[in-house]
Amino acid sequence: MAAAATDFVKALEVGRPPNVAKLFPNSKALIVSGKVIDRAMNAKGKAIALAANGRNHFVIRGVLAAAQKANAAVIIEIAKSEGGQKAYCPVNYWNMARQVDAVCNELGVTIPVAIHADHYGIKGEGDIKSAKVEIPSMFDAGITSIAIDASHLPDEQNLLANLELSSFIPAWAGLETEVGEIKGKEGLSTVPEALFLIRGLNAHSVFPDWIALNNGTTHGIEASDAGIQVDLTAQIHEAIQQYGVNGAQHGTSGNSYDRLRQIALRTRTTKANVATALQFISWGLEVNDYGNAKLDANGNFIKVPGEGMTEELWAEMVAFAEGKGWKKGDYKNLNLPFENKLMAQPREVRERMAARVEAFAYKLITEVFDSKDTAPLAIEAILKAGSYDLGPKGKRLEDPAQWTPDLLPLRAEGISRDKGPEGNFED
Repeated sequence: MAAAATDFVKALEVGRPPNVAKLFPNSKALIVSGKVIDRAMNAKGKAIALAANGRNHFVIRGVLAAAQKANAAVIIEIAKSEGGQKAYCPVNYWNMARQVDAVCNELGVTIPVAIHADHYGIKGEGDIKSAKVEIPSMFDAGITSIAIDASHLPDEQNLLANLELSSFIPAWAGLETEVGEIKGKEGLSTVPEALFLIRGLNAHSVFPDWIALNNGTTHGIEASDAGIQVDLTAQIHEAIQQYGVNGAQHGTSGNSYDRLRQIALRTRTTKANVATALQFISWGLEVNDYGNAKLDANGNFIKVPGEGMTEELWAEMVAFAEGKGWKKGDYKNLNLPFENKLMAQPREVRERMAARVEAFAYKLITEVFDSKDTAPLAIEAILKAGSYDLGPKGKRLEDPAQWTPDLLPLRAEGISRDKGPEGNFED
C-alpha cells in the first residue's frame, strides 16, 4: 500500500471525532474537526480553505469533487439563517454531515472535510437559552466546527455570550467567533474591538481558531470588490496573532479574485465562505468571472441554455418567485421548496449542475485561495497528534481576575459602539 494510502487509513482510524465515528461507523469519509483544516492552511502558509455553503445537494457534490481533484482540505458549512430551525435551504445543521458522508463514500472522496455550523446567531438571552439545547443536538448530528456569532450585541455581551456557550462546544471542535456584523462599509471592525473579544476569551481559556470581521464585505452578491479592507484586516490579524487566532473571510461572492488573493497573501486568513455564487452557478445562471450573477436589460437573471437545471424548471421557479413578489435577493428562498424538483431531474441534468459547481470551486481552490495539496498536510496534523483532537493553537496569556463580568464594562470603555445601520444582515 502506498504511503499516502496508508496515512489516509491511519487518519481514518484516529482522526474522526467521536460523534462522526458513532454516526458513521463503517464510513470511509474523513470528516474531521475544523481545527484540522485550519492547521493545514497554516502549514502551507498564505492558503485559505474554501468554506462552501451547501445550500443544495449539487453544491455539496460539486465542491467535494473539486476538492478531491485539487487534493485540498475543505469545509462544507451552512449558516443558521440557511439551515437552522427557520431554514430556507433543504440542507441544514442536522442533515449536512449525513449528505457529506454519503457523497464522500459514493464518489470515493479521500480529502479531509470539516462540517461547519456557520453564523450561529445570538441576539439575546432567548437565543442563549435555546442554544444550550440546540448546539449539542447539532454535534449529535455530525457538526465538527461552529461559529458563535453574537456580533449583533454590544462588545461585552458578545464576549459573555461566547463564554456562556463555550462549555456546550466540544473541546476538539473548530471554533469561530465574530466581531462586527457583516454589513459592508458601515460599522467596520476595529483593533480594540477584536482585541477585547479575543483577550477576554483567552483569559477564560477559550481559544478560537478563527475570528470573522466586518472588513467591508456584505452577504450575498457584491456589485464590486471595493468594500474589502485588506489593510484593516491585516492590522487586526497582526494585533491578535499572539493569541493564535486566524481570520475567516465572509462575503466573498462576487468579489475580485485579485482582492481575495490579497486577503490570502497579506492577512492571516485561513477560511473563506462562499455561498451565493455557488447557488447561482449550480442553477445554471450566467455569472461573471467572480460568480456575480448577470442581469439582462430588464433586470432579470440570465439562464444559460443547456447548463444547470432545465429551462422548464427555471421558468417554474421564476414564476413562483414572481408570484411571491420576491426581489432578486429573495431567490435564495427557492432552495427549500424546489430541492425535490431539482433532484427529480434527469441524471445528465443533475450531473451538469454539480459539474458546473466543481469547475468554479476548483478554480477558487487552485488559483485564488491556493489551498491545492493541503489534504496531506491535514492528514499529517492528525497523525502527528495521534488524535481527532489537535488542541488549541493559543495558550492563556491573560489574567482571569482582570476579565470578570463586573470589570467588562470598564474594559469596554472607549471601544466604538458603531455597529452600522440597523436591519437584518444575515444571508
